[in-house]
Amino acid sequence: MKPVWRVALGAVVLAALAGGWVAYANLRGDWQAGTFAADKPMDAARQIERGAYLARAGNCMACHTAAGQPAGSGGLALETPFGNVYSSNLTPDRTTGIGTWSRDDFWRAMHNGRSRDGRLLYPAFPYTSYTQVSREDSDALYAWLMQQPAVARSNRPHELRWPYNTQAALAVWRALFFTPGSYRTDAAKAADWNRGAYLVRGLGHCAACHAPRNAFGATDGERGLAGGLIPVQNWYAPSLALDTEAGVAGWDRAHVIELLKTGVTDHASVSGPMAEAVVRSTQFLTDADLAAMATYLQDLPERRAAPAVADADRPAQPLTASAQRGQPLYDKHCAACHGEQGQGVPRAYPALAGNRAVLLDSPANLVQMVLHGGFGPATAGNPRPFGMPPYALALTEREIADTLTYVRAAWGNRAAPVTEVDVNRLRRPD
Repeated sequence: MKPVWRVALGAVVLAALAGGWVAYANLRGDWQAGTFAADKPMDAARQIERGAYLARAGNCMACHTAAGQPAGSGGLALETPFGNVYSSNLTPDRTTGIGTWSRDDFWRAMHNGRSRDGRLLYPAFPYTSYTQVSREDSDALYAWLMQQPAVARSNRPHELRWPYNTQAALAVWRALFFTPGSYRTDAAKAADWNRGAYLVRGLGHCAACHAPRNAFGATDGERGLAGGLIPVQNWYAPSLALDTEAGVAGWDRAHVIELLKTGVTDHASVSGPMAEAVVRSTQFLTDADLAAMATYLQDLPERRAAPAVADADRPAQPLTASAQRGQPLYDKHCAACHGEQGQGVPRAYPALAGNRAVLLDSPANLVQMVLHGGFGPATAGNPRPFGMPPYALALTEREIADTLTYVRAAWGNRAAPVTEVDVNRLRRPD
């Protein structure tokens, strides 16, 4: 006889799936009912131009283009804890793309997270953010996509485990975590704040990385842009509100704009997934839109935390055994660029002493940079960024842990050590 707990668990799962099918059946009509119209029809040429700009703002091609394939033809594997979701063909091919879609069909995908045939879409396509995009902007995006070269490339089926591969389970998820909405102007705020909020919350879908997620993969709306580990990629997207992470409330606004436009300032630089966002998206935004985003980000409810850096006059703490092993490794592999005292070189090699990225509670980003290396974004304002070589084959996991433990404990830094287990856990599979 099967254990009682297995029977009970099976009953719960079946009940949930049955409820999902009921929810799915009750909601199927919403993709068929009614038509929607943009509030402000615009000239066709201007609409297409606007759509091209919005596609950059939303970084659409980054996800909808697999390596070596035509732009927008889909097939990129989006890894999730539940399996792989493959991006769809967004070109106007009538058989494999969206060539037979109407503006209303496209709007429903953006606003409601439903395909043309009513099928529920997986939130790897961030309709949880795109639901705030206006109908006018949705129509402009559609108009631009319809002008792109049609590519006949069949969509690859998703590779999700049961029950995540069922529409019923997705219907339950949506019932719990998604409600279609729209951006509502805050009358108490200035126009540039509202523009920034619209971009950050909507097309920019910043919450897709910078918001914490629960066990079901849903972002925690109540905690906003409080930071979180990006699923599977094992990069940590720091909090945009916490002053010890990536909060910019205390920055000069020009520096926030510069970072979004070029990827580097005199005292900060971007790397990893954020470098990709800058090189593919934010560097192409207008100064007015970047200023609006800066206005919004600087007005986020700021949370302060005790810094992990000691006062300058505070005596250095004795190095642990791990940090002692890491010091000669740092001297050999790192000091030539980052300096013997971790001082770095402005706009070339970031300082490590007092660096917020070094002192994050999560060592994920440090581990990823040492393992895989990387370059900052190549932008018009920083066309030849300096890079870091990968050390995955040059250093053992223990040596990486020791080196990073030293970096997080030297020059007044006060952050938790990095262990060999941390490095092993954060290493991405080849």
